[in-house]
Amino acid sequence: MAEALPSQLPAGERGGLRIADRVVAKIAAQVAGEVLSGAPGAELVPRDARPHASVSLRKDTARLRITLELGYPVDIGAVCGTVRGHVTRRVEALTGMQVPEVAVEIERLHSAAARRGDEGRVR
Repeated sequence: MAEALPSQLPAGERGGLRIADRVVAKIAAQVAGEVLSGAPGAELVPRDARPHASVSLRKDTARLRITLELGYPVDIGAVCGTVRGHVTRRVEALTGMQVPEVAVEIERLHSAAARRGDEGRVR
């Protein structure tokens, strides 16, 4: 009797796909950057200040922490909420994992006033 081809095996017997932690983190950082490129004050943030992400994986669940730098003034809560929602939707769609938690941390704020202050004050 011939052995069954992999496509003929039941799904549970074919194995599974495991996505590495660093891959999920890279996806999360990339999709967070998609939101930030259009955020108010984005022009104040240095180009090399990209979002960073860390992830905790357990089976098909990813818990994420995103670290950002933002231009200021900006509605920080609104930007964080937008990033959280976008990252959740895109990571779930791209990886097939559930994302019940996305913590957003603001590492630094960049303001036009601070940039002008670096140039020196005249009294």
